[in-house]
Amino acid sequence: MVERLRIARLGARGEGVADSTAGAVYVPYALPGEIVEVEPWPAHADRRHLTKVEVASAERIAPVCGHFGVCGGCALQHVAGARYREWKRGLVVAALARAGVDAPVDDLIDAHGEGRRRAVFHARRNSRDVLEVGFAALKAHHVVPIDRCPVLAPALSGALPTARDIAEVLASTRKPLDIQVTAADAGLERRNLVRLTRHGEIVAQRTPPVLTIGRAEVVLPPGAFLQATTAGEAVLARLVALHCRDAKAVADLFCGVGPFALRLAERARVTAIDSDPDALAALRRAAAGTARLKPVTAQQRDLFRYPLGRSELKGFEAVVFDPPRQGAQAQARELAASGVPSVTAVSCDPASFARDARILLEGDFRLVRVIPVDQFLFSAHVELVAHFEK
Repeated sequence: MVERLRIARLGARGEGVADSTAGAVYVPYALPGEIVEVEPWPAHADRRHLTKVEVASAERIAPVCGHFGVCGGCALQHVAGARYREWKRGLVVAALARAGVDAPVDDLIDAHGEGRRRAVFHARRNSRDVLEVGFAALKAHHVVPIDRCPVLAPALSGALPTARDIAEVLASTRKPLDIQVTAADAGLERRNLVRLTRHGEIVAQRTPPVLTIGRAEVVLPPGAFLQATTAGEAVLARLVALHCRDAKAVADLFCGVGPFALRLAERARVTAIDSDPDALAALRRAAAGTARLKPVTAQQRDLFRYPLGRSELKGFEAVVFDPPRQGAQAQARELAASGVPSVTAVSCDPASFARDARILLEGDFRLVRVIPVDQFLFSAHVELVAHFEK
């Protein structure tokens, strides 16, 4: 059954939204102002498949990837830059408004740089028993085989052929594979693999994978979390350093391998806390092997269950926290009750950030600035850095 819809706006996931008597209808790859033909989306009463654009928006542009619209990796390659930036900044503005948080939101910073330095490829056999390697289709379980991905950094130019080779070698197991690739300072380009791991265990290693962070060199543990792009990490770290510039003692909570801690230690004493022992070990080794850093103390702790208490926060002139997507509600409560004069939050989820920000505001903090950062180009994901003062 074919329907004809007028698209009113962009939704939170980048889909076009039409208003109907039954409520909002979501049409991926449609744009505001367009008149489109759509068909039902099985098992999704409020979604439709776009089949034809009858009247196109003046903001519609040609996508940069031939797989766009089939591969589920990108949501918005088809919209002009100004509307895209407005929409992505609007995700942060809307999340704050829903939480009742009134704060100035800066313009979006483009931090895509050369592209993403990490990716996960899926390898599956299709219904014809043919091995396919690529990304998942939108809202579906099958894999879209791809031959290239323009959002990946040049250092991952050999990633897809390498993933296919690995999948072919393991094809006899007939198990679904997820192949995670990360570009270190030297490795993977032209299939120059430096390390191969399986479920966190090293299978083969030619040389340790190293990442430069500030003046330090960090040997990445298997499965280490990294910001999606090199430019994104640099932008986030620059903003964090800006807000901590006058502090002599800083706590870096959810520190990972130290993208903030190792840079902050160039000017301040840093206490870095995380639950991942391997990440902390890598951070300790990097700090110990780097000249002219202030002392870095790395502590293992589950900050969700055992947040740093208000008494433990005494003596820190600034606190940085960069939690996973679920945010840091328990830690925000302790920060709100503390006497820390400066708090900088880094977040990959505007909704959980807005919840945590509300807690800090109720603890007599003032939200000075919110800066959206876009390192996930063409997607509905947005990072942000926010600065609070007591």
